[in-house]
Amino acid sequence: MSIETELKLRITPEHLARLRRHALFRTHQISAPVTRHLHNIYYDTPKLDLHKNEMALRLRRVGGRWLQTLKGGGSVRAGLHQRNEWEAPVALARLDFSVLQASVLKAYLPPRLRKKLKSVFVTDFYRTSRLLEWQGAQIEVCMDHGVVKTAQHSTPICEVELELKSGAAQQLYELALALLEIAPLELETVSKAEQGFRLLSGYIEQPAKAEVLKLGRNDSLTEVLQTLIWSCLLHLQGNLQGAMASDDAEYLHQMRVALRRLRVVLRMAEKIRADEQLAVLRQELTALAAALGRVRDWDVFIAGVAEPLCALRASDDGLQILLDISERQRAGRYATLRSVAQRSELQRLMLRIAIWMNGTYWQRAEEGAPQTQVFAVRYLQRLGKRYKQTKQKLDATGCGQLHALRILAKKLRYSAECYASLYGKKEVGNYLSALGEVQEILGQINDVAVAHRLLDDLAKTPELSGHPQAIVLARNWVDSNTSLNIIMLRKTSRSFNRKQAFWRA
Repeated sequence: MSIETELKLRITPEHLARLRRHALFRTHQISAPVTRHLHNIYYDTPKLDLHKNEMALRLRRVGGRWLQTLKGGGSVRAGLHQRNEWEAPVALARLDFSVLQASVLKAYLPPRLRKKLKSVFVTDFYRTSRLLEWQGAQIEVCMDHGVVKTAQHSTPICEVELELKSGAAQQLYELALALLEIAPLELETVSKAEQGFRLLSGYIEQPAKAEVLKLGRNDSLTEVLQTLIWSCLLHLQGNLQGAMASDDAEYLHQMRVALRRLRVVLRMAEKIRADEQLAVLRQELTALAAALGRVRDWDVFIAGVAEPLCALRASDDGLQILLDISERQRAGRYATLRSVAQRSELQRLMLRIAIWMNGTYWQRAEEGAPQTQVFAVRYLQRLGKRYKQTKQKLDATGCGQLHALRILAKKLRYSAECYASLYGKKEVGNYLSALGEVQEILGQINDVAVAHRLLDDLAKTPELSGHPQAIVLARNWVDSNTSLNIIMLRKTSRSFNRKQAFWRA
């Protein structure tokens, strides 16, 4: 058995052709490029039992030879795929289980599954590969162009795979960062095999929510934080493609949630050990979150104000103009977000985070780091105290602290969710549910403030100068639930105040 470590990068055929010709490869290559035609047949049961257990079994034809490969387990982290792999030549174009050890067969391919195996899809592509020496590591660069096919459907393949032959995973990300300077490319979390299974199942892309993590009670604090950061990056990447191509605003919302979670965890890491590179990454993530927020503001305004008002008063020309201008504003911000330059900048940022994650920071941070639950209790207690103090100031002054309270509510919720699996489900559920209701109301109050700011800008546009009533109607609509929101905030706050902090339980 070997462990396959490779970084997958999605690229367009046009940019793949540009990348293929670049001098970087001639400068660093150990071996000349070789192009081969690879035909792969994937096998599974009718109920896709192997896929459900994160396994993949294939036969690969390379020239006149056949190779049988079983893959399973492992992980995907920011495009880095690590899986156990058992590969051996076979004499004919059919499965031969005699080449696998008895222990492997027992664990992964018991007789009841072997009897049901059949071919389910193929991948057919041309691969140009060469070996590079990069920063002391040896990396095989494979450029793949072809197709994944089932009996009824197909989807194109166009990607670059960087497979680590010797060295550290950090060098894979370093090389990817250099390739990004040559041509636009994106980290790919979906393997060719997974694309085939998605074709089989009729998979429909949907916004991805954060995975529910189960932390080990004996995990060190640095292990916990690394797990959380990789989870946040996976959450971010799981919504990136949808945000770039879909009209569903939930993709962008989930990207913002992933960024908030990531910033919260990086702040925790900074509490353990300050780091200059970490501080720069946090600043850039904050700037990215603000940029996504400006896009999201128009999504919320259009869905919550402009569209329902136009539906209610369809004959009002001023409201229709207001909606048209709002949609143009949103389209302009989405165009900026989806530009090649911005997409490359986002990929560059994720690669730099991955490089930092594979660097020396964590070995240094491990020295003197407190136990996980000790840190969690201290950190959450401080946040809870700050939230309580801010809420008391708000109650005393009546206003002016709502924005600060909202930010603290989010930090407290995302921080508490990080360590939730270390505590009892009931106590955690009650606490987070009550805090989530407070955060929801604070978010609605903030939407009102944002809507008024956008209306201030809309009121200055020449197109609406002759329709002042449209702005008035929109402001009245925005303010219609303000009193109710304040009442609900008091109610949800009282309910939350009665909940015991689960980390004290």
